[in-house]
Parts: sequence; structure tokens; C-alpha cells
Amino acid sequence: MLRGRREFLLRAGAGFGATAVAALLQWEQCRSAKAGTDVRARGLPDPSVAQVPHRRRRAKSVIFLFMEGGPSHIDLFDPKPLLSKLAGRPLPASFGRVITPMGESRAPLLPSRRKWKRYGEGGLWVSDWLPHIAGCADDLCVIRSLWGNGINHAGGVCQMNTGVPLAGRPSLGAWVSYGLGTENSDLPAFVVMQDNDAGQVVNGPRNWGTGFMPAQYQGMRLRSTGAPIENLAPPAGVSGQRQREKLRALRVLNGGFAARHPEQTELDARLKSYELAFRMQAAAPEAVDLSRESQSTQRLYGLDDPETERFGRLCLLARRLVERGVRFVQLYHGTGSKWDAHSKIEQNHAKNCRQTDRPIAGLLKDLKLRGLLDETLVVWGGEFGRTPMSEKGDGRDHNPYGFTMWLAGGGVLGGRAIGATDEVGLHAVERRVHIHDFHATILYLLGLDPMRLVYFHQGRPERAHLNEGRPVLEVLG
Repeated sequence: MLRGRREFLLRAGAGFGATAVAALLQWEQCRSAKAGTDVRARGLPDPSVAQVPHRRRRAKSVIFLFMEGGPSHIDLFDPKPLLSKLAGRPLPASFGRVITPMGESRAPLLPSRRKWKRYGEGGLWVSDWLPHIAGCADDLCVIRSLWGNGINHAGGVCQMNTGVPLAGRPSLGAWVSYGLGTENSDLPAFVVMQDNDAGQVVNGPRNWGTGFMPAQYQGMRLRSTGAPIENLAPPAGVSGQRQREKLRALRVLNGGFAARHPEQTELDARLKSYELAFRMQAAAPEAVDLSRESQSTQRLYGLDDPETERFGRLCLLARRLVERGVRFVQLYHGTGSKWDAHSKIEQNHAKNCRQTDRPIAGLLKDLKLRGLLDETLVVWGGEFGRTPMSEKGDGRDHNPYGFTMWLAGGGVLGGRAIGATDEVGLHAVERRVHIHDFHATILYLLGLDPMRLVYFHQGRPERAHLNEGRPVLEVLG
């Protein structure tokens, strides 16, 4: 029996709160039930199982060619004749101020020494540093108006991989693994390779990590030399039956620990990795065996030239992996910021272009020849571009304000450029594309709606593009 108005309001208020909590719990249960299942029935998609995309997809897989250190857009894909006219002069005030890692730059403008030519039916501009890629111009959709927020390498590489300059969020490959899984349960959904096993990409494994998501969506790194996957062959004298029994025992022991510590997703990822490794013992050796490729194919990727052989191997491995259902392959060239040309840009970029031009063109041509380019999205670029002002007289500084990346295959209309930087290549001024937009475009081409690709972290709906990106639909023509 209610004693008065105050008690009635108190009880009614508490009742409304309980109603809201019940509704939220019911909604969360429905969401988890629809999301899929994993080993521990946490309501999360299993990356070893292909998931249904949100809409009709243009691409089934991605090969991301990451040129670490920041390639110069104004020396590769974005010619600026005005630089030659203003060479040696300070940046005109009309182009705005720029803050570099060393402070406000007052250095004179540095002209590009490249020779430029239009290629393909679309008349795409490409410099003489990339003659082989230029031959694939009609497959390239060049976006000349990228911009981001990372002014140094740690922030730029982090943002290009995770969407923000600070560590702690899942990588783009992890989001794709979470949203789509793999089409081959005997191979990982997300693979990473560096061109130098002795070095380390800026930020290291955080670039292909999962941040706040379970570790099972992280990328698996393969080696660029020797055996791509270490310890893959079973020990001598150990039968398949014995390995299966060991896996069962590990599953029981670790499963009990996991039930007591559900927050430790690394253990669940380790369990998954044991099981995947067992399956890979049959599938992976064939997938990474380049001796099965013809001599003509190996030459196409530049495996006959010591200067192109290493990155050519990675490009050929990438084709073999996506051919077998791997969803996301990321290749790093210039491990250790080797594209970072603060001085001697002519020597720096000439070397890096020689190492990558023929392998990348070979990848595009091989995918096209095999009918895979239509369903494979190839992405090229670095963490940012370079400034039109000189540094140390013959180099260029970091430029996140306007730079170039390109897409090929995966339903993209090639032979064209989208957006523009100003007349000296400093700022993106026409159809500006933030890194969030770029990530949203990649997800869109894979059939994922960036707003529906959601992971709940501490009760908050998290998305790959931080709710800010919009797909660049112009890439479709």
C-alpha cells in the first residue's frame, strides 16, 4: 500500500529504470544472437567462417600495398608545373601556412625533376619513375586529395591502418576479418608481410592488431625470406592423430581457464591459432610454394632481378593467398620508413620505385590475366605525401595535408583521377578525401556498410570510420 505521493513517484521511477534495463538486455541478447558465434559463444563472428556482406560486394578481397615512409605524390602521380616556375622561392602566402614536425617551414620550393607523360585511354599522368605501373594506367583510379591528421610517422602509419593517430583501435584488416571472415578456413583471414624481416614497421604489430576487439581478428605475419611460415611442418615422428589429441587436451585445459577469465581474448586467439596451424599444415605449404609458378610468371613479378626479387615474392604470395580465399593481405615496402626522403629524394625514390614498380605492375597484370582483378581490390599508398618545399636542399618533409593513393580492381573504374591538390601540391582542395572516407570506401567495395559494421566496446558502438567517413562513390564511375 502506497503511503503518499513521494513513495508513488519513487517506486514508479524505479520501475521505469527497470523497464529500460530489461529492454537494453533484450536488445543486447538479440544483437549477440545475430552477430554469429565463436568457440566461447560470445556472440562474435568466427574469422575462419565466411560472413554474409551487408550489400552486393564489388570485391571479395584486398591487397594493400603500403609504401612506408611517405612517397612523394608530386613526383609520382600529381604533376605540378608551377613548382618549376617558383623553384627556389619561399611558399607564397596565398597557399597558406604549413606546420611540419620541425615547426613552420620557410624553406624554398623544390621542383620535381621528373618527366611526365599521359598514359592509357584515360590520359592518366604518371612520372618516369614508374614506367611499369604506368602501363596499367587504365586500371588505376588515382585519388589525389587524401588528407589526414598524423604529422609524423608513428601517427601517420597508425591512422592509415586504424583510423586515428594514437594507438588503441583495431586495424582496417581486423575490421574486415571481423566483418567478413575468410573464404578458406584452412588459411588466416588477414595476412601481413614486410619486405625486411630484420626490420620493423613503425608501431610494429599494432598496425595489424585488434585494439579493443578480440585478438583472434588480428593479422598473421608471414616472413619475406626463407619459409614464410615458421614451425609449420609437424615434428618428425608426430602423427596427425597425436596432434589432434594434443589439441583436444589443450582445448580442455585452456577452455577452463578461459571460462574463469573471459576478458583475456588473447587466450582465445591462441586456441584459434593452434587449430588454424593444424589445418594450415595441409593447406599453407602449397599456398606459399612459389616453385609451383611458371618461370614466365616469376619473371613477370621481377623474381629474376635481385633488385625486385624480394618485393616481387611478396606480391606473388599475395596473389596466391587471395586466390585461395584470404580476405585481406597487407604488404609493407620500405620497412623502417625507407620512403622517408628528408634529403636526397632523387636517390631515395629512384631506388624504392625500382624495387616496387615491376612487381606491382606484375601483380596487376597477373590478377587481370587470371580473372581475379575484378574481385580483388588493390590499394597503393603510404601514411602521407611530401611537401613542395625543400628540406636540406634536396629532400621533402612530411605532408598529411594533401597526398595521393590509388585503387585498382574490385569494381573500381580505372584510368581516371579524383580530387586535386593546390597548384604546388600542398593542400587537398578539390573533393577532399579524409582517411576515414578512404577506409569507408574500401569497406563499401567489400560489401560492408561502415555504419552497420559495429563492435560494442564497454557499451559503446564502435565503427571502423569513427562515424565520420563517407564512401567515395566516384570510384565506381
